[in-house]
This record gives sequence, structure tokens and C-alpha cells, in this order.
Amino acid sequence: MPPLQSKARAPFYIIISMDKDIQAELETVKLMLGIYCRDKHGARKLCPACSELLSYASARLAKCPHHPKPSCRNCATHCYNPENRARIAEVMRYSGPRMLLRHPLYTLKHYLKK
Repeated sequence: MPPLQSKARAPFYIIISMDKDIQAELETVKLMLGIYCRDKHGARKLCPACSELLSYASARLAKCPHHPKPSCRNCATHCYNPENRARIAEVMRYSGPRMLLRHPLYTLKHYLKK
């Protein structure tokens, strides 16, 4: 009988930490998309295009192979397709400076984490 092969697993506390990091990153993207969509598209809720971009970003974050997750700009693996990479870059360029005024505590927490 062949020996049992065990799959290497990350310790439980690392898995929880990854989930928290990914959730925080996703929350940041969601807030930035909210600012962008409200100002550019005049929608109180995310419009279909911004909702689609949020879904895409969520799927990409869930599959991120890096831990701790680097910023996408500094990542060696670009997992966004070129079109969506350009779209999310536009959202971040627009929303980044406005995050400080609209979500100051969240922005401070984000910068302290770096």
C-alpha cells in the first residue's frame, strides 16, 4: 500500500490573515468604485459597468497567489487583463485623492498597514 500523501496546508492563523487582507483590499476597491461611480456616472449605487469591474476585481483577489499581497502596481504577476487593468487604474487615480476626504479613517488605516 502506498504511503499516505498529505497536502501541505498553511497554518490556520495564516489562512485567517489572508482572508482579512483580501477582505480589506476588496473593501478598499469597493469604496473607490463607489466614489468613482457616484461622481462620474451619477449613480447612488454602482452602475452595471462598475459592478462588473468590482466582480472582476473580487475574483482576481480571491485567486491572488501572493501572501502578503503586494499592491498590484508592484506585483510581478499581472492577473488583470489589459482592459480591466486600465479601468481599475483610472478608478484608483480618480478616487485615491478623494478617499482622504470621504473615508479618512479607512485611508489612514490603509496607509499605516503599508
